[in-house]
Amino acid sequence: MILGQRKFDLEQRTAKFARSVHDYCLVLPKMIVNYEISRQLIRSASSIGANYVEANEAFSRRDYLMRVKICRKEAKESQYWLNLTRPSAINCQEKMKLIAESKELTNIFGAIVRKVESEV
Repeated sequence: MILGQRKFDLEQRTAKFARSVHDYCLVLPKMIVNYEISRQLIRSASSIGANYVEANEAFSRRDYLMRVKICRKEAKESQYWLNLTRPSAINCQEKMKLIAESKELTNIFGAIVRKVESEV
C-alpha cells in the first residue's frame, strides 16, 4: 500500500469514529450527566481527525509530531469520556465498540509518534 493512501485511510477512519460517536451521543438517555459528558466526548472525538488532517499539512517534522501527539491525547480523552457515559442497555455494545476503537486509535498514533521520534 502506498504511504499517501494509508494516511487518507486514517483520515477516513478518524472521521468515521467521530460520526459514530455523534450517533452514539444522540441516542444516550436524556440525563444531565450524559448531556455534559456528550459535549466533551463529541469535542475530543472530532478533534482526533481534525488534528490528523492538520498533521498531514504540517509545515515541519516538529509540527507534524506535535499534531500527532494531540491526536493521541484526544483519542485517550475520548476513551475517558466514553467510560463516563451512562448508556441504556441497548447502547452498551456500541459503547464497548467505541472504547475499543479509541484504544486502537491511541495505539496507532502512539506508534506514529515513536516512529517519528526514532527517526530524529
